[in-house]
Amino acid sequence: MLRPLINLLRYTAEKDKPLLAYIENLTGKAPRNLSLYFLALRHSSLSKEKSQLITHSNERLEFLGDAILGAIVAEYLFKKYPYKDEGFLTEIRSRIVNGETLSRLAKKIGLNKFIEFNSKSRGLSGRSSMHGDAMEAFIGAIYLDRGFEFCKKFVLTRLIDTHYDIDEVVNTDVNYKSQIMILAQSMNKKLQFEIIEKTENKGFSEFTAFAKIDQQQISIGKGSSKKRAEQDAARKGLEAIQNNKNIFNESPKSISNEPSIVGEVKIEVE
Repeated sequence: MLRPLINLLRYTAEKDKPLLAYIENLTGKAPRNLSLYFLALRHSSLSKEKSQLITHSNERLEFLGDAILGAIVAEYLFKKYPYKDEGFLTEIRSRIVNGETLSRLAKKIGLNKFIEFNSKSRGLSGRSSMHGDAMEAFIGAIYLDRGFEFCKKFVLTRLIDTHYDIDEVVNTDVNYKSQIMILAQSMNKKLQFEIIEKTENKGFSEFTAFAKIDQQQISIGKGSSKKRAEQDAARKGLEAIQNNKNIFNESPKSISNEPSIVGEVKIEVE
């Protein structure tokens, strides 16, 4: 009885009220332990400044939330598609819980507004992985605060039913690299992805990738891993082609302020 009372008294702090109201509105219940949610929204860029203790950031809650979310979505798909094989279920689960999708979801529900991070760390404010990671950590906090059944109901009713069109997820190919490779093959063009820069800032990496078709650079992508940078470049490349059907009839674009190449990964369409 004493601990809930202490937590309740803590809620009276003025600075806690916006997050308290947000959680109650989003989940339908006031949190029992608000400190869990503050931790879920605390990016590791702050813990590296103030302490080496990993428990001062949301990384552990992110790990937990990732596992809980994966289990909930796996069960949901298993029951929804009783005649689909493992490969189908794995692919659709990946589309629902991948970092980019969770990042968009975090912004859609306004979770990104409560994330605390080191604003001096270059590029962090726009890094989508930070938002997706916070979404997973937030789910981990709900699980610890309210238990599995409450967390499951929240994910299914407040997230999936409200913000996902499962039929659209199933019927949409979100693998942008696959899409642009197929498009390049249909035009008898050679596609390449090149990782041309990697930057490090206080332990965080950011990669820059070019997408080229027949040696012509059509887009630049960025991400916290090579795979994410290439996917971003592929997505922007598809947009560039769709917006400019004559893109391959133009002279190759010159790249201004091209970073020095520190590593290169090429993926060619045979």
